[in-house]
Amino acid sequence: MVEEVMTLLRCASHQTYVDATLGGGGHAQEILRRTAPDGIVIGIDWDKDAILEAKKALMPYGERVKIFRENFIHLPNILKRLETECVDGILLDLGLSSIQLEKEERGFSFKGDSFLDMRMDNRMDYTAADLVNHLCLEELENTISQYGEERWAKRIAEAIVQERARAPIETTQTLRRILHRAIPKRFYSWKLDPATKTFQAFRIKVNNELENLKVILQIGWKYLRKGGRMCVISFHSLEDRMVKEVFRTLEKEEAVMRVLTKKPLTPSEGERRRNPRSRSAKLRCAERV
Repeated sequence: MVEEVMTLLRCASHQTYVDATLGGGGHAQEILRRTAPDGIVIGIDWDKDAILEAKKALMPYGERVKIFRENFIHLPNILKRLETECVDGILLDLGLSSIQLEKEERGFSFKGDSFLDMRMDNRMDYTAADLVNHLCLEELENTISQYGEERWAKRIAEAIVQERARAPIETTQTLRRILHRAIPKRFYSWKLDPATKTFQAFRIKVNNELENLKVILQIGWKYLRKGGRMCVISFHSLEDRMVKEVFRTLEKEEAVMRVLTKKPLTPSEGERRRNPRSRSAKLRCAERV
């Protein structure tokens, strides 16, 4: 949703933007192009592979881009290091990057067979395999139900506990087979692989995604200039609900932001055809008042 994001951010020269989920640098590159000759992008990502790709892609822009391998919740510290008090826009694109999905060894996708890692930052202490093999039955059920919104969470948790008693569950395909057996075939969805929601749940749990999102939503606006905007692209209902609720609170109760998207923007039919991964994207934006 590049065009929609650029329109909402109102990219212009002499301005500074934060791409808090830098990925391979696609959005950052477009911001830099539209803010020539002197617009600045502060790029943040905690994924080592993403940082390497972004540095290569954004090298032509020289000092106009500042890249940090950090969790975006550390935005205040990053801005302090740059001696920057406020910025003109903040972008959060919460989807998994192609870098993460296409590297089988990262364990985000069950299309291949790899170790159940799922960490966005390999400096983190525990992996998805650790959760699958060590959470108690109740914790497994709560994780799968809360973060995956999976109706079969209890059956799945019981199946995982039963299987791991025989041998540790360490690969994506091992977990996928367990999930396929746990969910009755008559309830399979033609849209989603039966393993999708549970994989999502463990990924969110491993990376503390919702907790981190809540932090940046609650502090990010403080670093926007008056008229500065925050854009958030989410990819599942838990994220979108949180963005909607926090933006509403900042508008109605705290009167510090104005919501510009009463309903989320979604990809055009053409973009969904070109990029099927975008089909569930929802874009919301709010402006500091």
